[in-house]
Amino acid sequence: MLPVACLPAAGILMGIGYWIDPTGWGANSAIAAFLIKAGGAIIDNMAILFAIGVGVGMSDDHEGTSALAALVSWLMIQTMLSSGVVAMLKGIDVSQVNPAFGKINNQFIGIVSGLIGSSCYNRFKNTTLPDALSFFTGKRSVAIVTALFSLVACLVLFFVWPIIYTALVIFGKGILGLGAVGAGIYGFFNRLLIPFGLHHALNSVFWFDVAGVNDLGNFWTGKGILGQTGQYMTGFFPVMMFGLPAAALAMYHTAKPGRKKQAYGLLLAAAVCSFFTGVTEPLEFAFMFLAPGLYLIHAILTGISLTICAMLPVRAGFVDWFLSFKAPMAVNPLYIIPLGLIYSLIYYIVFRIAILKFNFKTPGREDDDLDESVAVLKNDNYEFVASIILDGVGGKENVVSIDNCITRLRLEIKDYTLVDEKKIKSSGVAGVIRPGKTSVQVVVGTKVQFVAEEFQKLCK
Repeated sequence: MLPVACLPAAGILMGIGYWIDPTGWGANSAIAAFLIKAGGAIIDNMAILFAIGVGVGMSDDHEGTSALAALVSWLMIQTMLSSGVVAMLKGIDVSQVNPAFGKINNQFIGIVSGLIGSSCYNRFKNTTLPDALSFFTGKRSVAIVTALFSLVACLVLFFVWPIIYTALVIFGKGILGLGAVGAGIYGFFNRLLIPFGLHHALNSVFWFDVAGVNDLGNFWTGKGILGQTGQYMTGFFPVMMFGLPAAALAMYHTAKPGRKKQAYGLLLAAAVCSFFTGVTEPLEFAFMFLAPGLYLIHAILTGISLTICAMLPVRAGFVDWFLSFKAPMAVNPLYIIPLGLIYSLIYYIVFRIAILKFNFKTPGREDDDLDESVAVLKNDNYEFVASIILDGVGGKENVVSIDNCITRLRLEIKDYTLVDEKKIKSSGVAGVIRPGKTSVQVVVGTKVQFVAEEFQKLCK
């Protein structure tokens, strides 16, 4: 959620910019250009936000060194697998390089970089080196090790990435002849690939001229086929403008009472962003990792929307629905409103029922929620509390990892039989949760950070 928190702000900035200059997108207004570029600076670099966010989030203690390591990995992969470097390594002209290397800047690579950086940090942060290399002992060794592992990743991706990208392009070309059904299949996989940033491979097939479709270009220039051109874009409007905002409302209504206010800020900004700008990532990333099953439902509904719009037919084009009214290939663009209203109702009902039935952890429903903020630590001697908890989990030899969320001390242990819950509760904590054989979560309350710090000191 760390990088996701940046996205709504970016979407709002871009939305205001597009409203100020809806035809020139900044060309006719310096203020609009300023806002659009400011928001684009975040949206366009979403991949690097994920590299840093995953690097911090997956490290044992969320220390900044892990973020630096993730950044090192990201920069190395981006440089080594850029089209220019690949051309140099192969001894060919840049124009002959596989197009896949022109799309290496994506969320999937960002996540990979974050995982490499955090893994290297967790493994080598306490490394001890000979006196001659003492400067690089401990956390200072992490960046060096990360660079080495990133080189290995580059070597693997050098051969694997073109295969992945090419497979997606081939898949896209394979469904071109399926008409409305093909449009629905495209919409479904477009959403499924967004978490990894690989949807651009499919988009390049349908929206641009990779396979001769050029749906976007032909729609605006009038070079396409009336009633057909635009079928790979139109179906997104009922989802962007109506479906996802309704889903945000369902998520807000199903949020836990203690977290509604926090969920409101994130969901409202993301819903506004989706409706006005068509930038759906702020809202989708808010629940896709928390509730993958719910995101699958969203992908299915998106595919159905594209199929329906292709069959009616309705044709409109990105980026702005209002602007596409007078486009040469526009067909029944006003139908988007009744379709969207129906879709908003469907999204709200389906999301609300699914969230409650399957207990999906959407924003405001996470396990580490603020409902536990009412828990009061009965003893503010944090060192004493930490020592009792440590004794209750079997001593530092039995502790594998230490972490904390908003209200809980999260511990991974070796031997669950050594855990004494009564001993832990005697420290004055609110409760003990055992989600697994090797996991212990101690409900401390909002003062958990201070207890966690003392606990870490005792385990050194």
